[in-house]
Amino acid sequence: MDKSKLYWILQGVGWLGYAGLNLFFLSFDRGITPIQVGAYLSLGTFYFLSTHFFRYYIKKNTWFEFPLEKLLKRVFISLAVLSILNMFAQVIINLVFDILNPLVDLTPLFLLANLFTSFVFYSLWVLIYFLFHFLDNYNATLRYQAKINEIKLIHLRNQLNPHFIFNALNSVRALVDEDPKKAKSAITQLSNILRYSLIMDKHKVIPFGEELNTVKDYLNLELIRFEERLTVYYEIEEGAFQYKIPPMMLQTIVENAIKHGISNLMKGGIIEIKSSIGLLGDLYIWVKNSGQLKGEAVSSKKGEGHGISNTIERLKLIYGGRASFKIFNHGQEFVVTEIKIPKQNSTLD
Repeated sequence: MDKSKLYWILQGVGWLGYAGLNLFFLSFDRGITPIQVGAYLSLGTFYFLSTHFFRYYIKKNTWFEFPLEKLLKRVFISLAVLSILNMFAQVIINLVFDILNPLVDLTPLFLLANLFTSFVFYSLWVLIYFLFHFLDNYNATLRYQAKINEIKLIHLRNQLNPHFIFNALNSVRALVDEDPKKAKSAITQLSNILRYSLIMDKHKVIPFGEELNTVKDYLNLELIRFEERLTVYYEIEEGAFQYKIPPMMLQTIVENAIKHGISNLMKGGIIEIKSSIGLLGDLYIWVKNSGQLKGEAVSSKKGEGHGISNTIERLKLIYGGRASFKIFNHGQEFVVTEIKIPKQNSTLD
């Protein structure tokens, strides 16, 4: 079941049950009246709305990212505030339904008892909500780690395969006599890519600049192999460097562009990497390469198409429906891959 739908069901059933349970015990005492039903339903509605607002406030201010000490402090203060508001709400509800007894309901002892009861109910709600969140986050982490391991294996087997390393080493060997300094730089770039691939599974997201540097190392090696058959352009907005993206995401897209685009063209082509910040603060990344997307023909071949499918799956696991991935033909000569990284939880802390 969808988590949002489950939340609304539990929220509604839980506080409706609270009102019903109070009315049930009240019926054993002296029976219940329609006015009392309205009063308890109103109180249950206040609990419903106040806890939902508290949930919204928690999510908006990303409390789950706080250190434990800071989180506990804020939760305790919030519970105290909610309990005080609930205490006043009970007085107002009793006044509205004309069942307020000032001699009892407004005494310090009775108000303190209501305050304590409200604090207990809000604490139970917080306990259930945070426990559900952490358990769900733990399961999501396990799913993400499993997917990362799969991506790592596929990447090491297919993207950084012996064929690629063979071509890269041949390119470096050709430079050893002609340009030793450039050959040394190429070896460093190849080493950077290999090291980056081996450690990428340690992080859920990484700074955009780190990923871009690896892509540049990769393309510099490919420039040695393709020579004048490959032209690379970069158009990166400065604000993009304040974002984090899934590791190897951009690298995989660029490798896909080389493998299925440039390599298949006798005259070669171009690869253009652009990024910009949208009006709502989302990061947009475009990779444009020479070639044409041939429907399902590419992904239907054995061993191919893993890069795109795994990129889409990782975006879904990390950002849910807030990220997007598109790949399409642009005219008769180019393919464009567009990725949107949402603003929330994507900028560097």
